[in-house]
Amino acid sequence: MTGLLRKSLCALALSVALVSAGHAATLVEPTLHLKPRGDGGRVALTLDACGGKTDTRILSALVENRIPATIFVTGIWLKRNAAAVEIMRAHPDLFELENHGGRHIPAVDTPRKIYGISAAGSPDAVQAEVESGAAALASAGGPPPKWFRGATAEYSPSAIAMIRKLGFKIAGFSVNGDGGSLLGARETARRIAAAKDGDVIIAHINQPTHAAGEGVVQGLLALKQKGMTFVRLDDAEDVGNDGTTD
Repeated sequence: MTGLLRKSLCALALSVALVSAGHAATLVEPTLHLKPRGDGGRVALTLDACGGKTDTRILSALVENRIPATIFVTGIWLKRNAAAVEIMRAHPDLFELENHGGRHIPAVDTPRKIYGISAAGSPDAVQAEVESGAAALASAGGPPPKWFRGATAEYSPSAIAMIRKLGFKIAGFSVNGDGGSLLGARETARRIAAAKDGDVIIAHINQPTHAAGEGVVQGLLALKQKGMTFVRLDDAEDVGNDGTTD
């Protein structure tokens, strides 16, 4: 290999590495907070239903304790959980169903993986994920979604701009309650119970065999006992960063 060819290949490798690093650096995980209202503490509970089944421990606790929640559902989950959807639709004062995408694909418009999940990879694929999720909700009945949360809750800024142009606010969060439903019951309960006025909690309602579900219920009941008020995203003014709500 000539010295010139070696230098050219090294330069190309460096260029590719820099582009890859640039793409990695552009991803954002937006936050979302409720605007303070001055009448005591309130939080918004948001639950992702990515795929799989329904954690009836959580759903039953929400109904029995009259705790409102915003549920982000995928088209995959909707097809497999008609009974849970029926319960949620029967309690419109408690449940707000929003868009979590058609196939639970991260809303990132460059090819890469996030937490082992392949991203949409192109602007067209991001748009398809968002629109197919909205279409699935429309087919399930009820009002059209106003909010979107992508798989993994990480986005490329250009994807955020596209989703906003499609008419959706993007739901970040301020408290990661269950670590993707991978935390134990005790840690999940501790995180949720520690939520403060204005926090937006994220957890999952699609992993009935995980210990985290028990912790979600414990944490929510602890907040209720403290006198915390729960609201859905559509019932409160909120502020998100990275251009996700303004």
